[in-house]
Amino acid sequence: MNDTPRDRVPAAHGTHRIDIIGFPMDLGADRRGVGMGPEALRVAGIRNRLEELGYEVSDRGDIPVEIRESQAISNPRLKFLEEVIEKSGRLASAVQASLDRGRLPLAVGGDHTVSIGSVAGLSAHCRARGLRPGVLWIDAHADMNDEETTPSGNIHGMALAVSLGFGEPRLTSLMGFSPKLAPEHAFLVGVRSIDPDERGMIRKAGIRVYTMSEIDRRGAALVIEEIMASLQEEVDAIHVTFDVDAVDPSLAQGVGTPVAGGLTYREAHLVMETIAECGRLRSMDVAEINPTLDDRNRTAVLTAELVSSCLGKRIL
Repeated sequence: MNDTPRDRVPAAHGTHRIDIIGFPMDLGADRRGVGMGPEALRVAGIRNRLEELGYEVSDRGDIPVEIRESQAISNPRLKFLEEVIEKSGRLASAVQASLDRGRLPLAVGGDHTVSIGSVAGLSAHCRARGLRPGVLWIDAHADMNDEETTPSGNIHGMALAVSLGFGEPRLTSLMGFSPKLAPEHAFLVGVRSIDPDERGMIRKAGIRVYTMSEIDRRGAALVIEEIMASLQEEVDAIHVTFDVDAVDPSLAQGVGTPVAGGLTYREAHLVMETIAECGRLRSMDVAEINPTLDDRNRTAVLTAELVSSCLGKRIL
């Protein structure tokens, strides 16, 4: 008789080993506090939760990020560009090395610039092996600005555009090539706040976008099943980037840019549980936990629960 609990299914992801990589970057956004996100998720017990699922977990610590007070803004439309480039490159190398060792890297932000490095790392790993990477971008925002369209100069609002090869060349050419993703392999889910000029960027890029309005009309189950069917058919390795503000702020108040009308508790878990079933998840990042805006670390606890669902935790 198999005595392995039914809520422990790490083999579905091709590895029993996970690397946690902290990326305490808060330079991509205006609001302070998000740099404490990695530690908040550790306090929420992310390592123990994953170990209880049967994973071997190694916490690789944090990639050090310089505080903004020690730096000058040379271009107000690309704030703290040099530090973002340097540290994103370090994260990309760490993610690639983790994948090369047969592990699943879980990069923990910080703001959503974390995805610039994590997607680049997965893409570099896939490029060396002739594999097709795909990304499921779960976010209230499109992150499709560039230097010309940005209303704020905050690079966290450019992360998806950068991965698709749009924007500042020193960002898009991270790891020596661009783009990191084919647009048909990028799926934006849960979006409900798009800057006016981002609409043109989205149409230009040709990515597939599932707004909250579409989720409302069609249902979360149908939408995520459709996405995963496409990804399983079209790509070899899937990266999930989860901006916590995709969840409704009534559940996740500890985020810097909350937008009403997000995913419910069960919708968010259903999305993650469906991802877990696909068998092609190879890397993941989480972004935008801000414990200074939270209530007793509840947002980090919710995030830890959702990451566990994405990595195989089941009700039965």
